[in-house]
Formats: sequence, structure tokens, C-alpha cells
Amino acid sequence: MFIITVIKLLLIALNLFPSRWTNRKVMFLIYLTNLVTHVMMDEPRFAQPIPNVTVAVGRDANLPCVVEHLGGYKVAWIHIDRQMILTIHRHVISRIPRYSITYDNANTWLLHVNQAHQDDRGYYMCQVNTNPMISQVGYLQVVVPPNILDIESTPSSVAVRENQNINMTCRADGFPTPKIIWRREDGEEIAVEKKKKVLVYDGEVLPLTKVSRNEMGAYLCIATNGVPPSVSKRIILDVEFSPMIWVPNQLVGAPAGTDVTIDCHTEAHPKAIIYWVYNSVMVLPSKKYKTDYTENSYRAHMKLTIRNLQYGDFGNYRCISKNSLGETEGSIRVYEIPLPSTPSKQVTHTTIETRENNIIPTRNDSINSLQKDISLMKADLLGSGSSSASSSHSATASISGINGNGMSALGGSGINAVDRKGTLAIGKSMYYTEQPPKELDGSAAGTLHKSPNIFYLCRFALIFLLLRNQS
Repeated sequence: MFIITVIKLLLIALNLFPSRWTNRKVMFLIYLTNLVTHVMMDEPRFAQPIPNVTVAVGRDANLPCVVEHLGGYKVAWIHIDRQMILTIHRHVISRIPRYSITYDNANTWLLHVNQAHQDDRGYYMCQVNTNPMISQVGYLQVVVPPNILDIESTPSSVAVRENQNINMTCRADGFPTPKIIWRREDGEEIAVEKKKKVLVYDGEVLPLTKVSRNEMGAYLCIATNGVPPSVSKRIILDVEFSPMIWVPNQLVGAPAGTDVTIDCHTEAHPKAIIYWVYNSVMVLPSKKYKTDYTENSYRAHMKLTIRNLQYGDFGNYRCISKNSLGETEGSIRVYEIPLPSTPSKQVTHTTIETRENNIIPTRNDSINSLQKDISLMKADLLGSGSSSASSSHSATASISGINGNGMSALGGSGINAVDRKGTLAIGKSMYYTEQPPKELDGSAAGTLHKSPNIFYLCRFALIFLLLRNQS
């Protein structure tokens, strides 16, 4: 106001003396100009603009207003969006206790906004009550991290029948508006419209068509807007279907007395009850049976071990899977197979004379050999002469030869022993053993040499009677 008055006076002075310029007039104008300049330099002014401030909801914010040459004027803060006076000079006018003002005794007036709310977002004016009034404006941005709205989103667990369609929804609020993405927890691709598979899907609604059991699992809905922290929701998709069973080996063979393991695989959801049946009776764990069960998601693997197989354990075993949507079974036949062949112990037939002939002689071979010996001896006796005296003499000579000489060696040429493969000469000894015979020592041979000759006398008597009957 004072400046305007000075300017008016200056203009009046110039109008009064439009043509008469003297030194005194010039000096007067210079004085007035200096006075106006001095007055204008002492007027309040803003040293710097108010910065725009961004703060997360719940945090504190500060807005500075730097005024030079304030003098006796006062500074006020106003929230333009609310049309609310917050402070005047050092006094807080607003009834909101989160607002406060500080002055650093220099030129900065600092507006404090504690625990900022979303309502605090907007333009703030710093005003000086000059005439005319001077002011400047700054902006306070209050950002809000994303928050998923459960009431507007798909529940944490949802079920659908296989080959049906389903839309999963995820909504979130925050400032700025959050972006929604979907991904599978196991890292697998998401099948969109059956022809397109993506690792990440953008959008609040995830459409799944003709859902298969392979799409069962946990899905993550993730909301981000650049304000930490990001948030996510886990939604489990259950795909329901009736049980299925497949058997790796439908025929299993094992020898009696051994252990055998049979197994079957099943898929079902909801979770199925799996058990074994044999002869229309459920198989329970016992000393005879051992059951193992492993599960992974909707897949299960069941094993049955049968210990010490016996005759009554062979037959058909059924693996049965049952849930609320249906029942199915698989059959496994356990049959007996012979034990694997093992090398048998060697059976050796040998004589004292030699080990070269290991063929076991039969009873018929011994009888045939005896008959051949008798025939040969008979031919020899008959060929020497037809008289009985001559026969008796030959027989006596034979006996004398036997008694005098004995058996000089086993298997010798005495009495025309037949030495052919597959036969055993009369008078030879035979052993039946499971192990090869040890070498005979000298004592065993001596025992054989000293054996009585009764057997040979009886044989000679038999030959003599045959000759007598023929004569």
C-alpha cells in the first residue's frame, strides 16, 4: 500500500513539472526512486518453490515454505482440496491432530503431516497476508501398496470336474491402481484357450477351459503397483475325476519259497481308498504280506510284497481304487516257476583196477558177462577132447592153476575176463560214491590179493555140473 502511494506521488510530481527540469528536480526524482526500491526490497517474497512430496500411506510427510523479508507479515497453510485452513503463523487451526507447524527462526515454515492418510493427498498452499496476498502451491502424493480384496476374489480353494470350464478372479485396490498377474506355483505353463500356453497371464480374471487333471495345483495371483510390498494370493484348483488304474506287470512269476512284489498305479481325485484283495478277502499287513504306499498329488503307487510263497499264494491279486466318483480295479496273476537249475554233484563209478571207466554197470551187463564167460570156458573144455577123463584133467588143471597162481593182478587175463566198455569183469570190485575215490594205497591192494577163492571154486563147480549134464 505504501509503495502504491509513493508511485502516485511520483507521478503527480512529474505532472506538475512536465517541462521545467532543474538539478533539484532530478535529485528529487532520484531520491524517490531509491526510496521505492528500498521499500520494494523489504517486501516478503518466496525464496524457492514448494516441492512435490510422495509418501506411503501411514508415513510422515513434510512440506517446506521458505519466505524472505517476512517482516510483520504472517504465513498460513491451506489444504486446497479440502478448502481447509490448517495453520496461521505458529498456530494450528485444523482440528486434525496429525497436522503441525514448525519455524526455524530464519525463513522456513515447515508443515508436518503425520501418519498420512489417503485423504491428505492433494494441493497445499503457503500464503503470506500481504496486500495483495502472495502464495505458492505444492502437491502431496499419498501412495497405497496393493491389497487383494478377498471378498471380490475367488476363494483359496476351488473345485471343478474334469473337462469343465472355470474362471478364477483376483481383485486388488491401492494407489496407483495395481496390476494383476497370474502364475503357477510349480512353475508350469498356464493353458489359455487350450492352444496358448504362457508362464505369466495378465488380468484380473484367469479363464481356464476344459480343465484337465494336469492343470490341478496352486495358482498365485500377484498384485503390484510400484509401491512395496507386492502382495499375492494362493488359490488351489482341484480337478475332480473318477479313479484310473494301470498295472505295469499283469503276470508275475516266482519260485515257491521266495518273496515276490507286485504293484499298481492309480490316479484319482478326491483322494481314493486303495487296497488289495486276494480270494475275495482284503489283504492286510502281516508277517505274510507287506504293503507300501506312496502319494504325489492325485497320483498314488501301491506295492504288495508276498513273503515265502507257498502253493496257496499263487493266483489272482486285485488292486482296487475307490472314491466318491467311482471305482476301478486292476488284476495281477502270480504264478509258480521252477527254481533255477544249479550244477549237480558228480556221481562217479570206478573200479580198483582203473578210473578210466566211469560208466555204471547194470545188473543185466553183469549177467551177460557171466554167461559169456561160461560159454567161452565151455568151448575151451569141449575143444580139448570128448572123454570125461580129459575134461576132468583140464578142469583139475584149471583149478590147480587157479589155486597155484591166484590172481596176480586185478583185471588180468585169467579166466578170459571180458574187458569192454560198459561191462564189468567178474571178480572186480565196484564203488558208488558222490565224490571221486581217493587213490588206493598198498594195504587195500594187499587185502584184495588175500581174499578167499570160494567164489572161484563155486563157479568151477557150476561149470562142471553143466558139462556133466551135457555129457
